[in-house]
Amino acid sequence: MIFDTDIFIWIQRGNSKAAGKVDTAEHRFLSIQSYMELLQGAVSKRQQQYIKEFLFDFNFRVLPLTENIGHRAAVYIEEYSLSSGLRAGDAIIAATAVENNIPLVTSNTKHFRSIKELVLKGFRP
Repeated sequence: MIFDTDIFIWIQRGNSKAAGKVDTAEHRFLSIQSYMELLQGAVSKRQQQYIKEFLFDFNFRVLPLTENIGHRAAVYIEEYSLSSGLRAGDAIIAATAVENNIPLVTSNTKHFRSIKELVLKGFRP
């Protein structure tokens, strides 16, 4: 499964359901967009290091931004930004999931529900 950035934020806040969701996943992925958002949200180098260690310890694979993902994300922005407020970061995360044919786990389903080919796994904290 690809995990949206919000799942990691729930884990950092001590949410055991989010931690359990990650712990029970057979394969763990995140988009480069989520990886950058996590690093950007850190308040210190120490917290950035903790994020990197967490991802390594739980065998997360960071999926790169490819030409196909970039193109699909741009199509999503054109298609959905005016009607449902889709933002660039979420478009990249969604495009990464669709291009890799992997379900996306998120508690922010409203950000993604308009994208028909995206397989969403909703999470309630």
